[in-house]
Amino acid sequence: MLETYYSAPKTLARLRTGPSAPYIDGFAGHLAAAGYSSSSAVRYLRAATHLGHFLESRGMMLAEVDAGIAETFRRHLPSCRCPSSNGGKVNHHTYFGVRRFHRYLVGLGVCAGEPVKTAAPDEPALIIEFSHWLEVHRGAAPPTREQYCRSARELLEVLGDDPARWAPQQVRAFFLRVPRRGSANTIEKQVTGVRAFLRYLIAQGHCHSALDQAVPRLARWRLASLPPSLSVEQVERLLAACEGPSLRRVRDRAVVLLLLRLGLRAGDVARMRLSDFDWDNATVRVSGKGRYEVALPLPQEVGDALLDYLQCRPRFTRTDRVFVSDVAPFAPFSSGDAVGSVVERALARAGVTTPVKGAHLLRHTAATHMLRQGVPLERIGSVLRHRGVDTTAYYAKVDETLLGRVVQAWPEVLR
Repeated sequence: MLETYYSAPKTLARLRTGPSAPYIDGFAGHLAAAGYSSSSAVRYLRAATHLGHFLESRGMMLAEVDAGIAETFRRHLPSCRCPSSNGGKVNHHTYFGVRRFHRYLVGLGVCAGEPVKTAAPDEPALIIEFSHWLEVHRGAAPPTREQYCRSARELLEVLGDDPARWAPQQVRAFFLRVPRRGSANTIEKQVTGVRAFLRYLIAQGHCHSALDQAVPRLARWRLASLPPSLSVEQVERLLAACEGPSLRRVRDRAVVLLLLRLGLRAGDVARMRLSDFDWDNATVRVSGKGRYEVALPLPQEVGDALLDYLQCRPRFTRTDRVFVSDVAPFAPFSSGDAVGSVVERALARAGVTTPVKGAHLLRHTAATHMLRQGVPLERIGSVLRHRGVDTTAYYAKVDETLLGRVVQAWPEVLR
């Protein structure tokens, strides 16, 4: 398989020597199947061969390679003078080439992979059970589970590990004992996490009923701020910045349009699968928070952008996720952070500067534009999948026409 990238017999013979030799041809085939460019594959193959000679000089075997070997190898390069070192030059191709070769060897079972992360040995059983309950019964995503468990862990540390002994006064004192640090949003998340934990304990019979009512509410004005959004001119500039024939631009346009026209969350787009689309009925199934599913209409503009992307979507990937990275190994988006990065880069290309960046800005923009076009709040709430009308009412403050109808003159003006 090396002949795909090399033709000189001397180079082929050199690459097929050393501890890496038995796996180098297979590694070349793996890189080709994953869609790596020839230039990247050539550099990665050289790095893999060099790694074998590096290990041999230290009396080590490939089976001893672990996840930290790439950094050790990188530190070795500046002082290395062997023919495979390319003059001791250190670059990201060498570093990532060794990491990619290590993952390939792990897949073959030649060496061990990174240890699987498990719960800490001293993790309380209640926290483990609470996390499992959040996942199974509430459909909570890993970041949400970690956030709630962090708050629950702190509550156990302060009040003790026997919830049956907790009293409402203790729960309330937990929040009032010292001035809370962090923003109002951070404190509110902790309040929500503790309240969820107490409700779990009540459901399991571990503490007194209605103990969750002892959790104080955060004193703040609800929906006091205006929802951040883009103007029509800024939206046009953003979409223009996603025009182009490259895979990245085609993908970015599809992502941005899904966020702008359907008001999706970043996680909704990242989790989207090919089977979610019903092209005959022009709908898309969206799985949101708590496994809440809904079928949303697919506008023509969005559907065309998705079809353009699916036609040029990398064929090397074996995932049914819609959106994948635009460089090898073309991994699917792992979380909403990848979608947020797409939006941030597109905003930067468009020269749009806003106090708030990321995918949620486009969700706010979608709701704001629908409201200004006369769409009722109930319909906006159904599109955004809000569980209460109070959440959708957040956007009523930006409807200047509606506010103009209900505004009353200041008393002094009437005189």
